Amino acid sequence: MTRHAPPPHLRRPARAAGSNAASRFERHDREAFDDGWDIPEDSRLLRTEVRLERPRSALVWNRSPDLPFDRSVNPYRGCEHGCIYCFARPSHAFLGLSPGLDFETRLVARPGIAAVLDRELRARKYRPAPIALGTNTDPYQPCDAEHRLAREVVQVLHDHRHPLAITTKGTLVERDLDLLAPMAAQGLVAVGVSLTTLDPALSRRMEPRAPAPARRLETIRRLASAGVPVRAMIAPVVPGLTDHELEPLMQAARGAGAVAARFIALRLPLEVAPLFRDWLAEHEPGRAAHVMNRVREMHGGRDYDPEFGRRMTGQGLWADLLARRFALAARRFGLDAPQPALRTDLFRPPARPGDQLNLFGDVPPG
Repeated sequence: MTRHAPPPHLRRPARAAGSNAASRFERHDREAFDDGWDIPEDSRLLRTEVRLERPRSALVWNRSPDLPFDRSVNPYRGCEHGCIYCFARPSHAFLGLSPGLDFETRLVARPGIAAVLDRELRARKYRPAPIALGTNTDPYQPCDAEHRLAREVVQVLHDHRHPLAITTKGTLVERDLDLLAPMAAQGLVAVGVSLTTLDPALSRRMEPRAPAPARRLETIRRLASAGVPVRAMIAPVVPGLTDHELEPLMQAARGAGAVAARFIALRLPLEVAPLFRDWLAEHEPGRAAHVMNRVREMHGGRDYDPEFGRRMTGQGLWADLLARRFALAARRFGLDAPQPALRTDLFRPPARPGDQLNLFGDVPPG
């Protein structure tokens, strides 16, 4: 995979990737080259672009034994939060875009996805089970302030009384408390808030456009105060860089009102590995070798092990120690109690104009 530094005239403040890596599907590679004949270009700011895509389907199905859900919805492709470690970066290659800077700056919004979801939920063969929102890229990333697709999806699930599990590090989730709080009261929703570090300087470098750690803890506090159950997602745990913060992160999350916790070890699939190594060399040169050595010790000598059952936790001595530390901390801070399953028995598509009324009133189908 070829990695190119951005042109020197291009300013990229608050961007994590240092290059626009060619995707694994590209047959040809292009690189800007200054031969001395071109007119010097003025300094230009790298801005976020959002293009629109009309979705043909909303639900994405999976059979992964590592995941606690079998269906999800993704209103956006790419993510402006720009977390350098994001395992979803390789998905941008399917769009003919780079998992590097393109992933952070050339986003795709999918207006109309809520209407498509509504249609899919009304299918005769559909059977309800929790829908995950925010499994690939963050539904509450900054551009949702304008496009509001996350709210539209939540509105549909609220109206259908459908169970929903959200994962986010975006504060925009607080905007939708008027929908989430009533769903929580019915046992229909839970939210996972991602926490990586308590160090604001490290967070700024590693996840440059995500809310600061203290602000994410405040989001946990506001959700919990509204009665929404919150799980602290300690993810990813970066060995040699953030693993020492495992217990402080869990303690802070508990203090903010989280009722459960989960951890995921750093994952570096496909194009993410070289991007992360480049980031380490630029931002943590003194620890780069140590971090990558520890990563490889946890993944069988490789940057990443994609095998089910190991890809999210790692294997070996350091992985076992991390899992034990997490279990002890979860017990100490009261984050290990089993959480009630989200309800599916309340599911009922709302009536539409022209629909035949139910003879027996508002009774969920059995």
